[in-house]
Amino acid sequence: MSLDILAFGAHPDDVELFAGGTLAKMAAAGYRTGIVDMTRGELGTRGTAAVRSREARAAARILGIHVRENLGLPDGNVQVDGASRLKVIRVLRRHRPTIVMVHHWDDRHPDHVNTSRLVTEAAHHAGLAKIRTGQRRFRPDAILYFMLPSYQRPSFIVDVSDFADVRTEAIRAYRSQLFDPASEDPPTYLSRPDFVDQIEAIHAYFGTLIGRRKGEGFYIKGVIEIADPVDFIRRQSGLRFRY
Repeated sequence: MSLDILAFGAHPDDVELFAGGTLAKMAAAGYRTGIVDMTRGELGTRGTAAVRSREARAAARILGIHVRENLGLPDGNVQVDGASRLKVIRVLRRHRPTIVMVHHWDDRHPDHVNTSRLVTEAAHHAGLAKIRTGQRRFRPDAILYFMLPSYQRPSFIVDVSDFADVRTEAIRAYRSQLFDPASEDPPTYLSRPDFVDQIEAIHAYFGTLIGRRKGEGFYIKGVIEIADPVDFIRRQSGLRFRY
C-alpha cells in the first residue's frame, strides 16, 4: 500500500525534531506515513547504532508511523552518488508517497546537505523509465523541506498545537542523545539541559506566525496553485492577516 507522506532524515531523530508534529497529526487523520533514516547514526558521540535503532522504533510507535526503514548509508559520509541515489529510488518506487519530506539543503551538517540533494535527485530520477529497478517508475507530487535556515521564510506552516506533546515524547525517546545527569558519555549540543526547550521555541515561533500555539514550517520550491481561493480562505479558520 502506498504512503501519503514519506520523510527522509540523515540520522535517527532528525525527522522527529522538525516534522514530528506534522507526521503525528497526519497519522491521526488517517494518512499513511513513513520515515526513512539514511544512516544508523553510528558516529554519534553518545549512544550506539543499536541503541539508536531501538529508540527510532520507539519514536515511530509514538508518532503512529506506519513504516520506518534505514538505508544503512555511512554516518558522516552520506554521498550523492549513483549507488546511494538508486537506493532512494527503490524506496520511492516501493512506497510511492504523494509527499516527500527532507532536510533543507542549506545546513552546516554535510550529511543533512547531501541527504537533501540525494533525495531531491532521486525523486526526479525515480520517474525515469530507463532507470530499471524491476519496479514501476514513480515521481512524488511534492517535496517539502524542513529544518529551515533562519533566513528562509516558510512556504506554509502546519498547526501542530494539539500534537506538540506527542512530538516531544517522540524526541525524548532518544534518551541516549539527550540530557542525562547520570550519563558518562561526552556532552553534545543535543545533551544540553535546555535542548528540547530550544526546539520547542522554534515551533512556538512558527506558531505565532499563524496565530497558533505551535507550528512546523516547511518550504516548497515553486508556487503552490490554489484552484478556488474563496474556498481556500473560508477553510482557513485560523488565518491571520497582517496589515
